[in-house]
Amino acid sequence: MNRQEKEVMISLLKDGFTTSSASFVVNVSGLTVSQLETLRKKVRQEGGKVQVAKVRLMKRALQNSEYAESLDPYLKKQIALVFAKNEAPALAKLICGFAKEYEAFSIVAGCMESTVLDQDAVKRIASLPPREVLLAQLLATMNAPVSGLVVSLHQTIAKLAYALRAIEEKKQNQTA
Repeated sequence: MNRQEKEVMISLLKDGFTTSSASFVVNVSGLTVSQLETLRKKVRQEGGKVQVAKVRLMKRALQNSEYAESLDPYLKKQIALVFAKNEAPALAKLICGFAKEYEAFSIVAGCMESTVLDQDAVKRIASLPPREVLLAQLLATMNAPVSGLVVSLHQTIAKLAYALRAIEEKKQNQTA
């Protein structure tokens, strides 16, 4: 790899860190090329990107970034970066599933919203439900008091209608 190619790779890595909502450091040593391509394809379908590069280039790309010191201990051996463009929990779930499927693959660390995550934190993020489900749960929680008010008002009106009907029936029985 010549100097120009290295500079391109460093700029790609910097761009990945700055434009992605989350980044995951994964260990790819022991994976075959076809397994790595399978990972790339699955990540691409989720709107992410897998970037394999030398650790030295990754460290250079992280220079002067907010993750530089925190991620440095994790940048060892044969690793790759997985960048999540959209939903980080969906991509975390995908790489956790891939780690269960292939023993040679493992999650090392992650970065999300200027926070460095260890392996356990990435697994916790993977256990989160999708964004749509979380939004639906939030809306249901916000809607619950209003729904309760509507139900109680409806019951009050129904009780009034039953009472008026009972009074009407009583008057009809008295006049008959």
